[in-house]
Amino acid sequence: MSKVITKKESTVTQPETYVEIKHLTTMQDEAGKDVSVVDWVDSKPLDVAIKEAEAEKADLEAKIEEIDANLVEYNAIKDAE
Repeated sequence: MSKVITKKESTVTQPETYVEIKHLTTMQDEAGKDVSVVDWVDSKPLDVAIKEAEAEKADLEAKIEEIDANLVEYNAIKDAE
């Protein structure tokens, strides 16, 4: 699933910067061409979006470290055969 992230225009009632995140799905039209369809749109303050992305990145990096450790163990077993 892909995303389109843009700065949302601020209003008098929204003085802080917001971002709009369009969550997309790729489908094929009747002619067989790929088209992007908006599943849903999310809007949040820019600072919140940055914090959420940093937290998600930290989680993914931790998962990668765990997978790397698993691979080391698997390869050690394979090499011992």
